[in-house]
Amino acid sequence: MAAFKALYRAENILFKNLSGPGRVKLILAYPKLSKACGCYFSTSSQRSLKFCSDPADAVKDIPNGSTILVGGFGLCGIPENLINSLLKTGVKGLTAVSNNAGVDNFGLGLLLKTKQIKRMISSYVGENAEFERQYLAGELEVELTPQGTLAEKIRAGGAGIPAFFTPTGYGTLIQEGGAPIKYNKDGSIAIASEKREVKEFNGRHYIMEKAITGDYALVKAWKADKAGNIIFRKTARNFNQPMCKAAKTTIVEVEEVVDVGTFAAEDIHIPSIYVHRIVQGESYEKRIEKRTVQKKQDEKPKPKKDSDIVRERIIRRAALEFEDGMYANLGIGIPTLASNFIKPDITVHFQSENGILGLGPYPTEDMVDADLINAGKETVTVLPGAAYFASDESFGMIRGGHLNLTMLGAMQVSKYGDLANWMIPGKMVKGMGGAMDLVSSAGTKVVVTMEHSAKGGKHKILEKCNLPLTGKQCVDRIITEKVCESLYLICSGCYCKFIQCLGEKK
Repeated sequence: MAAFKALYRAENILFKNLSGPGRVKLILAYPKLSKACGCYFSTSSQRSLKFCSDPADAVKDIPNGSTILVGGFGLCGIPENLINSLLKTGVKGLTAVSNNAGVDNFGLGLLLKTKQIKRMISSYVGENAEFERQYLAGELEVELTPQGTLAEKIRAGGAGIPAFFTPTGYGTLIQEGGAPIKYNKDGSIAIASEKREVKEFNGRHYIMEKAITGDYALVKAWKADKAGNIIFRKTARNFNQPMCKAAKTTIVEVEEVVDVGTFAAEDIHIPSIYVHRIVQGESYEKRIEKRTVQKKQDEKPKPKKDSDIVRERIIRRAALEFEDGMYANLGIGIPTLASNFIKPDITVHFQSENGILGLGPYPTEDMVDADLINAGKETVTVLPGAAYFASDESFGMIRGGHLNLTMLGAMQVSKYGDLANWMIPGKMVKGMGGAMDLVSSAGTKVVVTMEHSAKGGKHKILEKCNLPLTGKQCVDRIITEKVCESLYLICSGCYCKFIQCLGEKK
């Protein structure tokens, strides 16, 4: 104990000497590092935390060919100042690991436009037309990865776990291999994904996924204290939190740097051990992809088209799936709209995979917050008792079977309950996003809502899906505009309950 007290006193003396003039002396002792980064040190030389003077200084030593982990979900929580500075360096041949790649003229979309990124590892192409164009034209390598698997690969990398087994993607191109990573100019596949190892645990099949680590992580946080601890704000946490832990060098841009002690120790999201450089951003655009607000009470409703009437029939029937006390995740489009028709005497807790439990209605104009969006990138609110969390935590809830219901759309569903909803090879690629994870849990009911036929009258309920699968034997119920009776099919040991309205018996 005496030795411990002596060590404690010595440590206090050291830190006192490092304050004021002592800090300047420490910088001058390492002139090369100080000049290279434009930073000052806040800890000892054994492991230096550096506060950089501007974003350009923080990223200018990132070399060609680096693997960078870039936080954010859509445009929410992206390190926009670091990305803009990296753009100006002209660094090339990057492998960028990010849930998506921003939009055409903002976020990582800027680095795609200048061809500084060689390979994207993402779950979702989304609304970035240039991302999709480069991929289909064979100009960009793209590893499309289920969103929850991507989050877990990053989390595992930061925790020193080289690989893990997950049910997500079993029976799909992810497991079977052959998914196009890069196309040739003629549309043939130049680089294909590798087949995954499969093991069976407790009667279920799981595939092996390898961890991801990066050379650098570019992270956006809300605040940092002068010891290097950081906190995030609302849904801007997303992929930023696990990425902090999975890179050799983690660079964090923040809106504010505060004194040590401003945060209670129990409120810190990322402790300083994971952080190497911090820079305070000068300005933030915080662009919103889908600014969605409540309709004004005096606003006249628009006349309904035939397609609107069809969709409303599906939505109203889908709302009958909700039960009191249920935890549910709703996909983009028709599923999300079903929440408007919940019975007034029941309570349903909505989860959004970008990091919300307790999702509320759309905001009024004065409540719009760029740091608070849903998985569809729409502005939202939360209800009393809500919680925010990172993407790895969110998909732990999903894969772990903690949700009672997931409702999502589809391009095709087979009579066996197979689901396809994420790509048309060579033509349209939006990515699987979180869908593969959402349908992977054996304990969660999966309901598909969709129009009965595709454009041109093509069937969407088929004997066998001819598009790449999202999930195998995973759909419990289909709801279309043609509900009339329930069909119960027992196919290859899979129980599927199909609901149709005004359709033909089969």
